[in-house]
Amino acid sequence: MPTLAEVLARETREGDLYGVMPDGRLQCYACGHCCPLPDGAIGVCKVRFNEQGRLRVPWGYVGGVQCDPIEKKPFFHAYPGALAYSFGMLGCDLHCSYCQNWVTSQALRDPAAAAPPIAASPADLVQDAVRQGARVIVSTYNEPLITSEWAVAVFKEAKAAGLVTGYVSNGNGTPQVLDYIRPWVDLYKVDLKSFDDRHYRELGGRLAPILDTIRRLHAMGFWVEIVTLLIPGFNDGRDEVTRLTEFIAGVSPDIPWHVTAFHGDYKMTGPENTTAAMLRDAAAIGRASGLRYIYAGNLPGQVGDLEDTRCAACGDLLITRYGYHIRSYRLTPDGRCPTCTAPLPGRWSAGFEGQVASRPFRTRIQHSAFRILNS
Repeated sequence: MPTLAEVLARETREGDLYGVMPDGRLQCYACGHCCPLPDGAIGVCKVRFNEQGRLRVPWGYVGGVQCDPIEKKPFFHAYPGALAYSFGMLGCDLHCSYCQNWVTSQALRDPAAAAPPIAASPADLVQDAVRQGARVIVSTYNEPLITSEWAVAVFKEAKAAGLVTGYVSNGNGTPQVLDYIRPWVDLYKVDLKSFDDRHYRELGGRLAPILDTIRRLHAMGFWVEIVTLLIPGFNDGRDEVTRLTEFIAGVSPDIPWHVTAFHGDYKMTGPENTTAAMLRDAAAIGRASGLRYIYAGNLPGQVGDLEDTRCAACGDLLITRYGYHIRSYRLTPDGRCPTCTAPLPGRWSAGFEGQVASRPFRTRIQHSAFRILNS
């Protein structure tokens, strides 16, 4: 029986995001590792490889599909209440020991990960998204940057169907990949996991490419929201949180920052769980750094008004939430505060269109083209 790696090696096509180095090796530009690849070599991500002078990249399958409230991604300043049709492939360029999506992201590193690839086409996915009532379609669950050729193919179909598109990403990008996805990606969530390069190296990356990506995303006009999972003893020091939030505010004080609660998962079960008080303390640091929109996640109902959106100009309550559920919505059709008319940064519909679901649900893919690939 073929291994998962052998199955996935068949589900590929020639990629777009690479160049040829003077010595004949290929250089991949899908993520910040920029792997130099001699013939037969595979990248850090485990899914992009050099085959006889051509870069082969993932194609024609998904590792998982689910319908999520857009608030779960989390996007709080983009189409509140919308259903986000979420798909991912397999593989990642990092190896975070606390990854909640490890069954897909670490499928080629960890034999315990068992997410079977499911054959699909871009049209199949978009048709299913429309059938489910989705407003947004998102590449997530594994790292979308390393499967950008596939995501762009899906998003071209999605745009033609009138859907909004998004990435949920670790942000380890390159100028080349951002230029490549810019015409097709509207929303971009970055996990800013730490503000310490040593911590990033423990996770398999570096801090500098993530910071550069955040700056570029904002300058290029993507709608950006940033999430930091607050892990006691790892990234919750006051100095680190201060530097992290000052960096975000320096890019733009209007970028929403979600500071979310950690719980033991995958290979990291030692640290204590993040408390509501820890989230509130981090939020206070973010406010002192100049951030205008700060949210505390993963502890619904325990963090006061840190689930809600207020007008930064007059303080009026504009959107109230409990977890992923929208409780009230008061924006004008052009996305302004109805009290003082100040604009609320984000991407808004002309009005609240209702909430399809306030919790995730699995989609029962009915199209005959969706089938589990032999492994």
